[in-house]
Amino acid sequence: MIIWLLNHFSPLLEKLEVLSTGDSRVFLTARIALASLSSFLIAILLGPFAIRWLEKRFRERIDSASEKLNEIHASKNATPTMGGIFIVGAILISGLLWADLSSGYVQLGLLTASGFALLGAYDDWVKLSTKQNGLKPRQKLIVQLIFSALIGAALYHSHSTVPAGLDLIMPVTRLVFPLGILFVPWAMLVMTGSSNAVNLTDGLDGLASGCMVFAGSAFAGLTYLAGHKVMAEYLQIPYIPGAGELSILLGAAVGAVLGFLWFNCYPAQVFMGDTGSLPLGALLGFAALVIRQEALLVIAGGVFVVETLSVMLQVFWYKRTGNRILACSPLHNHFLFKGEHEMKIVVRFWICSALLAIIAVASLKIAT
Repeated sequence: MIIWLLNHFSPLLEKLEVLSTGDSRVFLTARIALASLSSFLIAILLGPFAIRWLEKRFRERIDSASEKLNEIHASKNATPTMGGIFIVGAILISGLLWADLSSGYVQLGLLTASGFALLGAYDDWVKLSTKQNGLKPRQKLIVQLIFSALIGAALYHSHSTVPAGLDLIMPVTRLVFPLGILFVPWAMLVMTGSSNAVNLTDGLDGLASGCMVFAGSAFAGLTYLAGHKVMAEYLQIPYIPGAGELSILLGAAVGAVLGFLWFNCYPAQVFMGDTGSLPLGALLGFAALVIRQEALLVIAGGVFVVETLSVMLQVFWYKRTGNRILACSPLHNHFLFKGEHEMKIVVRFWICSALLAIIAVASLKIAT
């Protein structure tokens, strides 16, 4: 909206253009900051109203397969959930306000956040309004894969003309693996995997949202750098024209999650549910695909990756041996079962997430 207004005031735009950065004509850095701030304020302002509305309609049902875990989380029963509604709402409003809506990356980013949020909301609704524990895993996975395939196909079309636009690039070593048409199934894997990884991490008060702040901040910076020709050449990363506009959506996501964390920190007043975790993870995956830094997503989102691997290893080992590697998966539940306080686990995971985000960004200047 702001870009549209400025584009209709050419004399003002010409004066601003000489002061702009990156590939944006109008104050990209300032718009990222304003998007973050406005989404934070929207989440803070909407939060109390949303929580009261959710309290009357959607309350968490503690009903896992582990009796011990149900006992530990008994106090969380009936906590309002589906708080992702005001996270995604804040992202969309800020994106519409501050981003260049003519950008294909912005359009796809908004579509990704909206589509995965709708899937998550339906999954939460099924869980809370019926005796089912949400959609069946296969049903949810199929929808995620279909949606990711559509986004991946659109990215493939736009990236096929961009140098290194379809290459998988390894950090530090700078090894390059051309993907070609395999980019589409790769996009399906990245977006679906990232979406589910954040979802699996969302098990303790403030855990997923806090980790998302650090991973989201890292990718807000990375998308900005990838869209800045001079900085991209200096850091020897693919220059993706227009990618800088995506940093506005990432900045908005960070601000919205910070606002949500105000209410989600221990003891949580509201949970994000799949309504929030699925779109946040998908947006991270989408950003990584746009700037060709999926490997850095594994580092910056390392906590999400480890949580997912802990579930996969637990299931694999139990099927092979009948024994469990962890007391309970995902990993954060293992520490709960060992008697660690929830807040201590969360803060330590935040620290790990912050360090991993720093390592991911720092790796851009490390080459062998």
